[in-house]
Amino acid sequence: MKVYQKVMLGSAGAVGTGAVALQTMFPWLKYDLQLIRAGKKMIKFRDDMLKSLLIDKFEKMVQESPRKTFIIFDDNHYTYEYVDQMACRVANIAKSWGLGPRDCVAMMIQNEPAFIWTFLGLQKLGVAVAFINHNLRAHSLVHSVLAADPGYLIVGAGDALLEAVIEIINDLSPVKVYIQGLGCWPPPAGVYSLDPLMVTTLPVAISPTVRQDLTVEDTCCYIYTSGTTGNPKPSIISHHKAISLGCCMVSVGLSSSDTIYLVLPLYHSSGGGIGFFGALDTGARIILRQKFSASHFWSDCRQHGATVIQYIGELFRYLISQPPNKLDAVHKVRVAFGNGLRRDIWLEVSRRFQIPQIAEFFGSTEGTALTLNLANRPGAIGRMSPLLNKLEAEPKVLVKFDYATAQPIRSKNGRCIRVAVGEPGLFLSKVPDYVISNGTFAMYRSSPEAIEQKLVRDAFTPGDLYFNYGDVFFCGKGENVSTTELANIISALSFVHDANVYGVTIPGSEGRAGMVALTLHEGCNLGPQELKELYDHVCDQLPVYARPLFVRLLDAAVVTATFKQQKVQLMNEGYDLNKVKDPLYFLDTDRATYSRLTEKHLVRFLSSKL
Repeated sequence: MKVYQKVMLGSAGAVGTGAVALQTMFPWLKYDLQLIRAGKKMIKFRDDMLKSLLIDKFEKMVQESPRKTFIIFDDNHYTYEYVDQMACRVANIAKSWGLGPRDCVAMMIQNEPAFIWTFLGLQKLGVAVAFINHNLRAHSLVHSVLAADPGYLIVGAGDALLEAVIEIINDLSPVKVYIQGLGCWPPPAGVYSLDPLMVTTLPVAISPTVRQDLTVEDTCCYIYTSGTTGNPKPSIISHHKAISLGCCMVSVGLSSSDTIYLVLPLYHSSGGGIGFFGALDTGARIILRQKFSASHFWSDCRQHGATVIQYIGELFRYLISQPPNKLDAVHKVRVAFGNGLRRDIWLEVSRRFQIPQIAEFFGSTEGTALTLNLANRPGAIGRMSPLLNKLEAEPKVLVKFDYATAQPIRSKNGRCIRVAVGEPGLFLSKVPDYVISNGTFAMYRSSPEAIEQKLVRDAFTPGDLYFNYGDVFFCGKGENVSTTELANIISALSFVHDANVYGVTIPGSEGRAGMVALTLHEGCNLGPQELKELYDHVCDQLPVYARPLFVRLLDAAVVTATFKQQKVQLMNEGYDLNKVKDPLYFLDTDRATYSRLTEKHLVRFLSSKL
């Protein structure tokens, strides 16, 4: 470390051959400098934005460029002026309901312009908006609405949404429900139609003085967790965080001259937070599509001149599964920004669609930090080098952990233990002082127990506070890779279509053992030859601790509505032959292959582990 510091101190004056030597000794330095430049740009932009709220930025754009297209949807162009008029109607309706700053309204609307102008109209009054996942039904839907404690629920157009609400209307009391899209049709019992109010309410401007007492620390909206570990929880998105989310794509140069193609759900932190808020931050134009369509994706981009696209999870897999087209690389897209892109898919996307830059990030809705890979390096999710850690106000660390609880292991003195380079570690980030109130970080609207589970207290010094992402990274030469990278390595096999890596408990053993759920390419089988090839591959490519102890063969990959791999159900079922009807295999070192797991093998296998 002393040598490193001396080199860095002397680097300021290094020129000519000295700079070349420095680059030779530290080849990763250029990536650090790239992130430092991007970080400075983001911070400066964010600090300028924090002088006002998102809605203020939007209203300024309305004044400066009223006829500029803000949204393209179903080939229709919606100008800033038109969207503002619709937002003013919403604002005046909400005002007639007696709503004002710091009240809450829940909103369940699909990807359409009404989502945007309904949100903006409520923001004009300083009303916090709960983004309800429009795919939820029954108990989960009731829980999500009531968890934000709203006075009203605004439901978007469509029979499916109307039916979902009617089924639970008796459980939503005292929340008043207004439906969009009914037109002249009378509303069902228990709900009201918003359409007559939108027709008769004048688009009179709302004075900004209505929200003059709001600060950037007040709540802008609630974005919910996925609910994979229980009911969805409303994460508090302050105006500060909303602006910060929108600034993420400033790292790849997002500006008012860009056009973002948004197919990710707006209720999600990627589509709504990074994409939509990013457009509000920068004045970029939005191409909005109600649902992702692999067959229309690139034609939409070409038709409307998309320059920036977002992805998450397995979205790109659906695109490369489409038949090759001579127009695949004919587009204006300069950058794809997202997370969860596997290395093998990344390489195919780069080859086939020729996007100049793919920028991968890691973060979470509730989290306090972000990692960025701006270097077009497939498989990596960002950097955590010594230089970057010294410069960051809220450092990020990888620590030793218990697989069973996803909690840090403490040393004898009660402190977290940093991992060595190449060793798997639990990802933590320091919680900024400005978000801590009464000794805690209020990340959720409710659920104090869930909040405490995400926090790590006294991690390295008395009184410090860290956020626990629950994700395991591997760090080598400053580059971070997650369990996704393990899946990347396994997916390199010619017969493997998808690999989902997770941990399972072993009785009598500490922590968790690795398990992978595989899906195969069409026409492929997992026979003796493939099992042997899988065994040789993981032994050659992975250290002992990272080799999957169990393999589950799935008919189809299990993913969420936002194209993320589902792990919780797979983890809970583990290798239990009573629960799992799919073929199971275990790492058979005696035979140097993966062998079919039976009750007889399982008893002998587990007894050797006790």
